[in-house]
Parts: sequence; structure tokens; C-alpha cells
Amino acid sequence: MQDLLVVMPEIVLLTMACLCLVSDLFLTEKNRYITYLLSQASLIFAAICCLYFPKPWGESAFSGQFIADPMAQVLKVIILTLMFFVLLYSRTYVRERKIAFGEFHILALFSTLGMMFLVSAKSLLLIYLGLELLTLPLYALVALQKDSPTSSEAGIKYFIMGALASGMLLYGISLLYGVSGSISLEEVSTFVKTAQGGSLTVSLFGLVFIVVGICFKLGAVPFHMWIPDIYQGAPTNVTLLIGTTPKIAAFGMVYRLMHDTLGAFAFEWSQFFMAIAILSIALGNIAAIVQTNLKRLLAYSTIAHVGFLFLALLVAPQIGYGAAMYYIVVYALVAACAFGIILLLSHQGIEADKLSDLKGLATRSPFLAFLMLLVAFSLAGVPPTVGFYAKFVVLSALVDAGLTWLAAFVLIFSVIGAFYYLKIVRAMYFDAPEVPYAVGGTADMRIALSVNGLAILGLGMYPAPLYNLCQQVLGSML
Repeated sequence: MQDLLVVMPEIVLLTMACLCLVSDLFLTEKNRYITYLLSQASLIFAAICCLYFPKPWGESAFSGQFIADPMAQVLKVIILTLMFFVLLYSRTYVRERKIAFGEFHILALFSTLGMMFLVSAKSLLLIYLGLELLTLPLYALVALQKDSPTSSEAGIKYFIMGALASGMLLYGISLLYGVSGSISLEEVSTFVKTAQGGSLTVSLFGLVFIVVGICFKLGAVPFHMWIPDIYQGAPTNVTLLIGTTPKIAAFGMVYRLMHDTLGAFAFEWSQFFMAIAILSIALGNIAAIVQTNLKRLLAYSTIAHVGFLFLALLVAPQIGYGAAMYYIVVYALVAACAFGIILLLSHQGIEADKLSDLKGLATRSPFLAFLMLLVAFSLAGVPPTVGFYAKFVVLSALVDAGLTWLAAFVLIFSVIGAFYYLKIVRAMYFDAPEVPYAVGGTADMRIALSVNGLAILGLGMYPAPLYNLCQQVLGSML
């Protein structure tokens, strides 16, 4: 019974997802909104269970393979909250484009379940199962718009690249299991601390394959080529999903693997992360300059921001993981607002996924233009938005770790990155609209976007609560 209490949020979400799956079979087109309401209720109930089960936090279940520690519970609440916004932003878009309504919500719930398992995994097996439960529904979601050839192409590309990444990660995991004889993260960690000779060599080979798998999943250079094609080819609501909550779950996976399992190899994997971060920030910012498609621009922006995440992970063994957790949560919040605005502008058969579609937005909808301005400034790291403080935290950690030259390099490319973010601002405020059209969106979607956008500004002016929370939940686990 104690084990069931520990996994109560996952049980609730799984039960509600199955309920949505069965009930959707009996719903007609007129009352399909019931599936949406059940999906949102599933996320709310699961979040409530994360706050109240288990007490106290830190309980483990199933012979220590699953843990509900403070980091896992906080990340789950954040994931569920962002998924609530994802489904809210997507409702009108899915209905207007006749994308399989029930399938979208049900697959999104199962993917969310995989994210929750991933951040609570304490064994190599559960990490892999959680990752597959997260990604398999996403492959179907990318190709869900059957009448769009770009969606089908993106789905095939995502499946192939995702399968390759999973294979790399699984091979690295199998090497660690082969030399240690255990799938428990604690037992593997104990083994690698004392590994010598051939066992040490095999463990380092496992580390290399695990880092490659992580880079594939996060879209870091040189394993990034799938991100722009998937972001552009997938339906915008699916791009919103891929670009937000899975990044937070991936951070949880990286923490479990790098800190809990391979902490003894911190020097080795930090060198990998340094090279990956430099390449990602440089290529992401340079390639984004020439983009005219808004989703493709945000894809290269994602690559650059993943580089910042790797910088935070680089200094995490000395400084702590709070900066990395804070950065990825902030990025997911800002990305949700960015794609939410695109979804709000995409109506009546119009796909507002080009920079030219934002021209004159300040005259058509001043408030939406202001929200997009906050998004652009936050991604560029301009005060007083939350993105500025997130980058400041990472750069301060680099300086404190004695990597001042690396901080200077990052600053130079951040200035380069500001150029293409200012292109968005120029299009909204200084260019005349090419094809004037009305701005759509429901009232609840506009309210949610307002809350999301104002959070970018509010957390930038008062960053302490969220940052202290990230430091506390990770500090309590050290």
C-alpha cells in the first residue's frame, strides 16, 4: 500500500487517461469537448496528488526503483501545469484543422505519464521505459495531421532519429548493467566509483553512448538536425508540446544519470558538455539569423538555449544543479507563451508561422504584440524579463567556476542572437501588415496567454521565489 501511495499521481493520471480513451469512443463531434475537459481534469487531479502524496517527500517504491523526492515532485507539478496550458492553447487549433481531437489529448496524457516516470526513475530500466513512454506518443502526434505531407514527413524523421537516439542510450545503459550487474542507480554509482582496468574502460564507453543519447533527445549540436524539420513540419500545437514539457523531463533524466549514477565521472562528462554547449550556442544563434519561418527560427533558438542548459550542467558538480533546473523551467515557460501566440494567430485556415505574419501585429492587437515582445526579450536575455536572470545565473556560475573566457564567448553569441529576436520586434512594431486579418482566439485562451506572458515579466522582476525553490529542492537531495 505504501508503494501505491508513492506512485499515486501516476496511477491517477493513467486511470484518467484510460477513462478518456474509452469515453472518446462513444462521443460524437458535437460533444467531443468532454474529452478536453476530462484531459484537463486528469492533469489537475494528478497535480493535486503530487502535492499531497507521499508525505513526507523522499519516499521510494518498488525496491527503490521509483522515488518521489522533492525534485521529482516539483518537476511533476511544473510539467502538469505547463501541459494544462498546452492543451488549452491547442483546443481551437485542433478543432479548426480537424486533427484527431480525442487522439491528440489521449496521446498527450500518455506522454505526460512518461515524463512523470522519467523524473522519478531510480533504475536504468525505469529511465528507459519512461523515455519510451514519453517519446512514442510524440511520434504519432507529429504525424497526426494526415492531410499534411509535411506532418507525415516530420513524423517519419522524428521516429527514425528518436529510434537512433534510444538505441544509443540503451546501448550505454546495457554497458553499465553489464559491468556492474545491477540496474539500480545507487548500485551502479557505487560500482563506477571503484571501477578499474577493463571495467573502468567499459563504464567510460557507456558514458559516451549515454551522453550521445542525451544530446539526441535534447537536440544539441552535432545531433540537432532533426529539430528544425520537426518544429516546422509538425502541427503547431504538437510543436508547442515538443518544445516545452519534454525539455523539463529531459533535465530530470540528465540529473538521474549524470549526478545519481555517473557522478564519479563528472570531469569526463563535463568536458563533453563544454564542447557541446559551445557548438550549440554558436550554430544555433548563427543559423537562426537567416530564418524566415517563425517555427524554424524558434527551433534554432531552442538549440542555442540547450547549449545554455549544458553550460549550467557543466558547472553543476561545483556550483549545484539549481541553475540548470531554473534555466530549463524558465525556457519552457517562455517557449509555451511563444507558441501559444502563434496558435492564437493561426485561425480560419491561416498558419501564422512566418515572420511576415507578425508584421503590423502592434496595430491589430497591441496586447498580443506586447506579449510577443516579452517573449523575444526574454529569449534574448533582455532585462527585466525572466530570461535575463536565467542567463545571468548561468553566466555567474561560469565565472564562479573560473570559466570567465567561456562566459565571454557566450556573451558574444548572445549579442548575435539578439539580432534575430529584434527582427520579430521590428516586424510587429515597424512593418505594415502584408495581409491584414483579424486576431482570433477564445477568452480563456487569451486569459491563459496573459497569465503566461505576465509571468515572464513578473518572474523577471521578482526571480527569487522560483530560483530559491529550484535551489532548495536540489539542495535538500545533496
